[in-house]
Amino acid sequence: MLTGTEVDTRRCTVAEILVLGAGLCGLSTAMLLARDGHQVTVLERDPAAPPEPAQAWEAWERRGVNQFRLPHVMLPPWRARMERELPEVLDEVLAAGGLRLDTLAMLPESRRGPRRDGDERFQTVTARRPVLEAAVAAVADRTPGVTIRRGVAVTGLLADSPARACAAQNGAAQVRGVLAAGGQALRADLVVDCCGRRSPLGSWLEAIGAPRPAEEREDCGFFYYGRHFRTRTGELPRAEANLLQHYDSVSVLTLPGDNGTWSVVLTTASRDRHLHALREPDRWDAALARYPLAAHWRDGEPITGVDVMAGLEDRHRRLVVDGVPVATGVVAVGDAWACTNPSLGRGATIGLLHACTLRDVLRDVGPDDPEKLVRRFDEVTAAVVEPLYRTTLWFDRNRLAELAADAGTAGQAGDPRWAAGKALFAASLADQDLAREYLSVALLLSPADEVFARPGVAERVMRLGAHAPRYPLPGPNRRELLAAISG
Repeated sequence: MLTGTEVDTRRCTVAEILVLGAGLCGLSTAMLLARDGHQVTVLERDPAAPPEPAQAWEAWERRGVNQFRLPHVMLPPWRARMERELPEVLDEVLAAGGLRLDTLAMLPESRRGPRRDGDERFQTVTARRPVLEAAVAAVADRTPGVTIRRGVAVTGLLADSPARACAAQNGAAQVRGVLAAGGQALRADLVVDCCGRRSPLGSWLEAIGAPRPAEEREDCGFFYYGRHFRTRTGELPRAEANLLQHYDSVSVLTLPGDNGTWSVVLTTASRDRHLHALREPDRWDAALARYPLAAHWRDGEPITGVDVMAGLEDRHRRLVVDGVPVATGVVAVGDAWACTNPSLGRGATIGLLHACTLRDVLRDVGPDDPEKLVRRFDEVTAAVVEPLYRTTLWFDRNRLAELAADAGTAGQAGDPRWAAGKALFAASLADQDLAREYLSVALLLSPADEVFARPGVAERVMRLGAHAPRYPLPGPNRRELLAAISG
């Protein structure tokens, strides 16, 4: 394993690379590329440099990131990949008060039984978003080959003239860098867009005469009502259920954090106007009190009101359309490429996998062959990363259909795979092996098809879970929930 001061130049052509965005994905991408010997400059619009990670919650604001103070789940695959690729980041998070979290141990012992070989795969590291991001920034700041320039607002792409591009790249515009506020022109061999959900890459490409990327967009369809708490007793709330629990009309996320803090998020369908009252702290508290497995997570000192996030999109973007790159010299990574429902906590995991994918592709195809690089990155992304996006989008659509049925505005979705997933969860309440299988699927450790193909799994799921109620965890039905928040 490489240390933070070593680089891997075994196969890669050393390049000058611009990474746009100094968030979790952008900085992780920059460090991975720099460790392969590339010279990486990160451009970040927000001018404020992060404070010491342990002080980041109190001392740092990033107004350009609307989810900066909302809870963030780092799934076990993110932790495992970080341990392999950038272990210094985990050390920094833990030194700032981050928490080692065993997601399996959050279940009651009766559901999980004694510890087994392989259970370590369910472990992760957790902290609030400002602490996580400040820790990543602290490691990036001392990584050789990474330069972070804050307060640089990128306004567009720097590209060859259309005539030159046509002659050289089968008509695809060749990006040579970026334009920044104040008339700056910053050149690079490759531009990596890590600007996140709000990436303006499509309009930037249009401005240089390139076609827009192929995009799929739809309303994410969820509202998120989150609060952070701090312990009054020195102890975190006892865990009695999975991190994310689904109930009639609502999902509940309970997430331990750093330095004696934790957070709770109530997620609803955005069209369910009867639940918009959850933005009020007293109504939010009254709702959470009705869920026996989560009610005690209210028993702390609130350190925020109810933070609401809405208006998000599920969006997927491809820079190769009908086999032809819309431009070369530029790629999109993480949420700038595809983004989905954040309550599942998959964004950071998918983003880190995507960053590693770019690093690996660059080891075989350098920016000096720009068309081949864009094509190869698109091909590997579609094969390795896109299935995780598609699975998450499938989940969103089925959960929204279920929530609409709860509200009486639509019939229940009939997807048999959704019914099988519901049965797996119900069966996991009574079978310790299946508790691990369910977690493996929910936490992106194993594909559902692989789990159901294991000997005896499908049969036990059908026997234990096929006839379970839609919501087997104790909690209010919709009528009881609405009465609790009617105030």
